[in-house]
Amino acid sequence: MHESRTFIVVGSVLILLALILFVQPQYLANPQVLGAIIVAQVLLLSFCKYKESFFVVLMAAFLWAGISLPLGNSWLQGRWIVLAAGALAGLAIYMRDGNHRFSLIHLLAFSCVLSAVVSASVSAYPQEALLKALSLFLLFLYGATGARLAVPLLDPERFFRKLLLGCEVITYLTAIAYFLMRWPFFGNPNSLGAVMGIVVVPVILWGFLCAESVMTKRRTGLALCVALMLLMSSYARAGIAGAMASCLLVCIALRQYRFVVGGIAASVAIAALTFMFAPLPSGMVADASSESITSLFLYKGKPGQDLMGSRRGPWDQAVAVIKDHPWFGSGFGTSVTEHSATYFELTRTRFVDSRMIREHGNSYLAIAEWSGLIGVLPFYLLIGTTASNAKKALMRLRRDGNIFSPAVPAAAIIVAGLIDAGFEDWLFAVGYYLTVFVWAMAFILSDLLHSSAVTHCDETAVVITDPQFATLAAVQFQ
Repeated sequence: MHESRTFIVVGSVLILLALILFVQPQYLANPQVLGAIIVAQVLLLSFCKYKESFFVVLMAAFLWAGISLPLGNSWLQGRWIVLAAGALAGLAIYMRDGNHRFSLIHLLAFSCVLSAVVSASVSAYPQEALLKALSLFLLFLYGATGARLAVPLLDPERFFRKLLLGCEVITYLTAIAYFLMRWPFFGNPNSLGAVMGIVVVPVILWGFLCAESVMTKRRTGLALCVALMLLMSSYARAGIAGAMASCLLVCIALRQYRFVVGGIAASVAIAALTFMFAPLPSGMVADASSESITSLFLYKGKPGQDLMGSRRGPWDQAVAVIKDHPWFGSGFGTSVTEHSATYFELTRTRFVDSRMIREHGNSYLAIAEWSGLIGVLPFYLLIGTTASNAKKALMRLRRDGNIFSPAVPAAAIIVAGLIDAGFEDWLFAVGYYLTVFVWAMAFILSDLLHSSAVTHCDETAVVITDPQFATLAAVQFQ
């Protein structure tokens, strides 16, 4: 019945589009109209298979808008349409299910939206701040509904197996683009480091640890080495630190101490190979190749600077703004820049170009500057709850050693993301593709931990609170 209904809806829309193009054939000569029609069709098809496909469509839209690909500028506006449509559709589908559940993390998320709206009223750019608060609302609405639907209730591991495959494909495509074609399509080297360090390396490591055959272990091992080389070639210290800490915590929780030693040795060897053969990012100084490997990775070829020299200036400026606007901040998503108050008045009626938002070098300082010491409280509580969920997943791994649990890669992504956010200010920048992905993963992890199937394995104890999970548990613990 559901498939026939889907066929009728899709067929009706296609017939309608054909009639419009027949009556107005000039639309066929307009690239923007054709592009909009194609996007509408893709969205319609993804809605028909919302649980299976919309998450991929959403991430593709945000990724396309954030990297150097044709029509990327069109997706700067189109991604918000995709997010809004997905959030509303996800809410309708999720609330139709009688088993829907909301918990503390969802309450905190929407408290953050309320705080963002309040702080927008004191911004020099109130319209821009309100739009950014709206985008935060749409992100959290999708995360609380649509993102949770993307993970099958009875087989959540299937979602992460597909994610693992996607990470392997991205790894090889990125390696070809960067190492062979010399095409840095991620733009800033820090973006390459963030993608590899927060998502790709932790997920592929999980795939390597839970590989059940020699061929799978070899395949994921090779992909892991290539991903590590891409990560090292970015010289992004935040991404490298996030990936290393995340992978280390997973291995320690799994009691794989020998693998930790081997992994550290392999990482050092890969870093040395990257230093010798991989091209330097465009942001590095011209004579950086004459520096030592330690100088390149720790100081980016500028040993005369402080280790945190590139971050200290933005940090000090953020602290100064917090002191000047302690209670309600500078407005969500907007910052006090070097422009005068006269400039603010002249541009008050226009939207602010995102390039005018200065760098903070720390997501936690950025949100404190935007929302003030009063408004930042729900944001910090949300971050703390997310970190606590990641800790619970790793502690559960420590107890039962179940590396196949889908909570493991989700927790690894969260740990890497929260560490990276301490040196980059993307955590609440909704337009960034990693922001959408990491917060969706935070809501997914909450569901995985609070699932009605409690499989606490402490030597011999296995508690199943819902009979529908009995078969899965029996297979898992045979």
